[in-house]
Amino acid sequence: MSEPGGTSVLEAADLRKSFGDVKAVDGVSLALEPGRILGLLGPNGAGKTTTVSMIAGLLKPDAGVVRLDGRPLKGDADPGKRLIGLVPQDIALYEELSARDNLLLFGALYGLDGKALEEAMASRLAFVGLADRAKDKVKTYSGGMKRRLNLAAGLLHDPPVLLLDEPTVGVDPQSRNAVFESLEALKASGKAILYTTHYMEEAERLCDRLAIVDHGKVIAEGTLQELQKRIPKADRLVLVLDEPDGRLTVEELRALPGVLGASLDGTSLAVTVSDLAAGVPAVLQWLKGRGVKVTRLSSERAGLEEIFLALTGTGLRDA
Repeated sequence: MSEPGGTSVLEAADLRKSFGDVKAVDGVSLALEPGRILGLLGPNGAGKTTTVSMIAGLLKPDAGVVRLDGRPLKGDADPGKRLIGLVPQDIALYEELSARDNLLLFGALYGLDGKALEEAMASRLAFVGLADRAKDKVKTYSGGMKRRLNLAAGLLHDPPVLLLDEPTVGVDPQSRNAVFESLEALKASGKAILYTTHYMEEAERLCDRLAIVDHGKVIAEGTLQELQKRIPKADRLVLVLDEPDGRLTVEELRALPGVLGASLDGTSLAVTVSDLAAGVPAVLQWLKGRGVKVTRLSSERAGLEEIFLALTGTGLRDA
């Protein structure tokens, strides 16, 4: 759930959805706050898209409720859905129409017209860097440009909540960075964003909080730092010693409180600790007491891939 004291603009409580005997979503609860990005992270088939579809009102949950500003969302025709902008995993554009004509269509669906629609289209096309291609047919666009136009369509009615379902699939690195910059600007403007992905590097860069899903369940939720504390090998020190020292015994080092493991290879000493802040001083003090000089020290923390492997036994990109 959201951080203590936060005000959620959207809440999903105990969402459940089955397709036959398959439980696609099994009790998922999430909360989105203004100016925050919540990453919904998991492998293909984990239930991310089904969860987004229920939150967007496109798919009726078997159980659970979605609330927007505290009011339950009641199905596909609920006018409260205007608070939501959806950018689906599959590009939802008409290839034979220009970017401008696509946005005219989406604007009409949102109830926009006249000057308000013209201003919204100009603003969103400029925001995603496509103002100079507004009259070109979408079929002439690259994959990255289509993704950016998809984002512009989802933003046309200026929703406070934005749902993005794997928006960078098949996108080249340059376009991916453009999408990232756009999302960071949206976050700064106060949008509440749900971002689904199975790319850990995207989640690490963009998201304030992360919810890891597997087999339809949220198995862990929190900031990256909080998730790192969930596994015992979250913190690793690598120390380069001034010279090899045969007097060092890693067995003695392993006996220190908070030290989970240690190995020595020549002048390279690797130490795994349960807490980085407490572990560094303790290890350095131990070495100093034995007259060992350290010429270089670096630390590593578990990334999302390692966290997910530790929690589920499978990789983020596994089906």
